[in-house]
Amino acid sequence: MSDAGRAGARAALVVAVVLGIALVVVIVVRTPWEVLPAPAGGRTPIDPTGGLSAEQVSRAEAFAAALRPAGLISLALALLVSGVLGLTPLGGRLLRAVAAPLGGGWVWQVLLGVPALLLISTVITLPLAAYGEMVRHRYGLSTRSWGLWLRDVAVSTAIDAVLTALGLLALIWLARRAPRTWWAWAGLGAAVLVVVGSFLWPVLIEPAFNRFDALPAGQLRTDLLELAKENGTPVQDVLVSDASRRTTALNAYVSGFGSTRRIVLYDTVLDDLPDTQIESIVAHELGHVAADDVLTGTLTGALGAGAGVALLGWLLSWDPLLRRTGATSPGDPRVVPLILFLLAVGTLLSTPVQNLVSRQIEARADVHALDLTGDPDALIDLQRDLAVTNLSDPDPPGVLQWFFGSHPTTAQRIATAEDWKRLHRG
Repeated sequence: MSDAGRAGARAALVVAVVLGIALVVVIVVRTPWEVLPAPAGGRTPIDPTGGLSAEQVSRAEAFAAALRPAGLISLALALLVSGVLGLTPLGGRLLRAVAAPLGGGWVWQVLLGVPALLLISTVITLPLAAYGEMVRHRYGLSTRSWGLWLRDVAVSTAIDAVLTALGLLALIWLARRAPRTWWAWAGLGAAVLVVVGSFLWPVLIEPAFNRFDALPAGQLRTDLLELAKENGTPVQDVLVSDASRRTTALNAYVSGFGSTRRIVLYDTVLDDLPDTQIESIVAHELGHVAADDVLTGTLTGALGAGAGVALLGWLLSWDPLLRRTGATSPGDPRVVPLILFLLAVGTLLSTPVQNLVSRQIEARADVHALDLTGDPDALIDLQRDLAVTNLSDPDPPGVLQWFFGSHPTTAQRIATAEDWKRLHRG
């Protein structure tokens, strides 16, 4: 490596460290580490059953036992396939082979190679995904036909392939045009895309999977809009998603921000939950808006994207790593499989940190819902109904909850509501 190349690599590492520190600071400052003070007498003991019957707990545990192994095997298999393609010349040869009919130029290698790489991973893990869908059918959680399931897999894979291919095309182009500073421009671009995506996701990606209709005028719509107004965060609309085409699960969320912010209810929620519980779940989602969680998530995502690309710039300056792929530089399209593998590893390693932060944020939103509605019994009933309908294990194994749990457990959320009740007694 030349002196200029070594200087560029050092600069990339320094930027990665600086942005990483900034990311840690934002996480530490913006994460609510204590969402509710302990009531007199100490916190409510956590009931591992969450108040569910033995039959309900047994059914949830059986569902998890049937589904978890397939999910873990699929994750490991996808990482293995990505590693084989990214850490050997095999991935680069595949890119050249798919682009050969069109002349084999680097642009075609990226545009055709990325979908080919993602398709291989999808096809290899497809039997496990089908098994998971079969389990969800068996337990009544999925209502999708197999045709609709295949359509969803195809659409998801296509969207992922197109966005990833365009992103990597821009990255390789920058690496060819600015060999020493490409990572800086790419990192800036990735951060901007995170911000733009927060605005566009609700209006471009979500409609590819569901139809959204305005909730008809009535008392519930009036109450939800009034709840948002009382929250100090008015929304543009209350929409109903046709989720029952795919699932019996219950859910609601607030998506977008600014001019794209709207409350979205699964149609299953309207069918299965009383209005008090619907208001509780929407109040929880409004808690995310009140705390600017979407904005914080966008900021941390932008910092993480910038730090990740800078770290990628440093890693791709390491000649032994490049030689494993047969690539000669970051501008060589044969580096694409390696980039995909490094992204997969980075995503996996960051998962427990993201979920730790997410659990605290979700707990704060629960407390906000309690403050906004003043109805802890509705939230407790809601959590139990969600656990029964969604077949959620109320107290999953600790290591799995630590790594994969994006929300507090049902048992923990009910205990928090009981704490709130004791703090506000009388």
